[in-house]
Amino acid sequence: MPLSFRLGAFYFAFFAYAGVYVAWFPLYLASRGLGAAEIAWVLAAAPAVRIFAPAAWGWLADRTGAQRAIVAFSCAANAAGFAVLPFVEGFAAIAVLMALTSVLSAAALPLVEAITFAHLGAQQGRYGPIRLWGSFGFIATVLGGGAWLEVQPAATLAAVLLGCALGTLGAALYLPAGATHRAVQRARFVLPPGATALLGSGFSMAFAHGALYVFLTLHLQRLGYGETFIGFAWTLGVLAEILVFLYLPALFRRASLATILAASCALGALRFLAIGWAADVAVLLLLAQLLHAATFGSFHAAAVAAVHRVFPPHAQGRGQTLFSSLSYGAGGAAGALAAGWAWELAGPAAAFSLSALAAGAGLLFAYVLKRAGF
Repeated sequence: MPLSFRLGAFYFAFFAYAGVYVAWFPLYLASRGLGAAEIAWVLAAAPAVRIFAPAAWGWLADRTGAQRAIVAFSCAANAAGFAVLPFVEGFAAIAVLMALTSVLSAAALPLVEAITFAHLGAQQGRYGPIRLWGSFGFIATVLGGGAWLEVQPAATLAAVLLGCALGTLGAALYLPAGATHRAVQRARFVLPPGATALLGSGFSMAFAHGALYVFLTLHLQRLGYGETFIGFAWTLGVLAEILVFLYLPALFRRASLATILAASCALGALRFLAIGWAADVAVLLLLAQLLHAATFGSFHAAAVAAVHRVFPPHAQGRGQTLFSSLSYGAGGAAGALAAGWAWELAGPAAAFSLSALAAGAGLLFAYVLKRAGF
């Protein structure tokens, strides 16, 4: 079985799970009686614990070469968490369960990113055609989830998430094994040049997406959109993302990584302002969703490629997990909590305006990275 196929299969399974979690899990939490602020806390608990957990997993993976085993363990832990979830009652218990699950499952995606770029070598543009299978998985479950919720109660989503998590475990078992770097790991770990600006840009962009991932579905539901349309809105963004991944080799040849990051952040500010202030106009909402091609697609691809370039070969696992910790962990948690606070205080427009400001900060960090030669 070709390695590219095995990597693509994992991305498909992982983002099929992510599609259900991102688009529909807030509805599940609302069906369990949680309010907006409590939902924000539960969804922030997952990225919050990822501030520290991925770095430890990354060190272990670089030291032992057990990337595949750690990824498989992470997927199994995720499945166990959703198997227990229906039997847990109350906001505090649900938040603790999701936080614990995230500690144990935090290594999966960043370690697979490291495995993928090790496989690609100098051909980093080929990341897009492999990673787009994740977008296909996301689309399948976002659309399928919308149709499912038209006829099934939101309480059934826990079983759906369990099934998707088991799918990622199956795909993880077919990943390639990693290599060890025992001698080099004794050296003190120091951030290489450009890493601070890269991590700052990642933190800012993940913060900017906090309102999107926590409240977009609830925001559109409040505006009167049905589940099928909401699923279509999520899907449209991922379809645009797929186009970016398809043309990623050409994009990487024509623009520097820092330029791609900067342009993605600028478009992110525009997108979040449109969602916050004009989502009641369906055409503007859908145009804003098309900008997901930049705010996630091109930004994420350029960011993980920059991590591969900035960090040395013996620290690839730690580089990817550190980026995951500080961006999708710290940035995602801070963005989710800030969005919940702004939502409770002044409503959706304030929450998404805060996201636009964070994307603007990411643009400044990307400019610093560009000045450093990336």
